[in-house]
Amino acid sequence: MDLETVKLFSLYNKTTNVKMNKFISTLSNEQWEKKFDCFFPSVKSLCNHIYATDINWLKRFSTLGEFRFIKHDVFKKEIKFGEVVIGDTEQYLQSRAELDEIIEQFANELTAEDLTKRLKYKDPHGNEHDNPFGGMILHMFNHETHHRGMISVYLEQLGIENDYSNLSAIF
Repeated sequence: MDLETVKLFSLYNKTTNVKMNKFISTLSNEQWEKKFDCFFPSVKSLCNHIYATDINWLKRFSTLGEFRFIKHDVFKKEIKFGEVVIGDTEQYLQSRAELDEIIEQFANELTAEDLTKRLKYKDPHGNEHDNPFGGMILHMFNHETHHRGMISVYLEQLGIENDYSNLSAIF
């Protein structure tokens, strides 16, 4: 993992979320909360999961240095796995845009030396981990990509054609 790749994924994350959120902004409350037969049963629950997980990863990442991004108010609340922190699409769209700006700030604060560090943390089940920091940053972005794909399927199930997740579109 290198700084250029982190910045590329930060840009891809932000750009793709903007495209995806154009579709989400059209959802009625019924569509936002419609239940699907999946682990995350609605667009709302899946968006909440991605949002909360990003916050928790950024909190873990902040333990490795004096990062300015962590001073933002969004990091003051402890969020548990599966907790719903965003109620409606309007709140989600605003919160997601704000978090994507923070992720971009994080990417721009990183140094090459940071990427060589190891990240020690506990997962939500209390298991201890010791992994390469750069690899965990890649994991955070991959996690988002995975779940954006799930949202694409949910949108298709709602009859909303979509195509917003193309990395080559940002080059």
